Amino acid sequence: MWSRRDAVDYSLKRRATLVSLFKGSSSALDACDADPYLKSAAKYHGESVERLCPVCRKQEMVELRYAFGDQLGQYSGRIKTSGELDEMQNEFGEFRVYVVEVCQGCGWHHLIYSFKLGDGKYRKPPRKVRTLEDEDYAKR
Repeated sequence: MWSRRDAVDYSLKRRATLVSLFKGSSSALDACDADPYLKSAAKYHGESVERLCPVCRKQEMVELRYAFGDQLGQYSGRIKTSGELDEMQNEFGEFRVYVVEVCQGCGWHHLIYSFKLGDGKYRKPPRKVRTLEDEDYAKR
């Protein structure tokens, strides 16, 4: 990703959370409380990485990449693969990507890092595509 910039690494916060968990200052119920939607997204859209879960040490972690930005329009907040992000950095001026790790076994999840992508040229957001749900809502 040639346009990657303004990166924020959350590894210190992750380490502090794990230390607190292993010391007994916080419970596993607090640390391993992934939302069912997040676990489902990890199951169907996540990209496997070759590292074990730091909590249960049984399953490999899965990473999700969420893209947010004004120029993305209605597509902001969607999960994207690495290949899609490579294409998007040429199509949009600026958007932020958040990478989250998820364990499907125990429910551990944590924000790993975030960064900006894009070529720096401002573009208008894409036109909103009307759906049947939008039309039903407008009739009410």
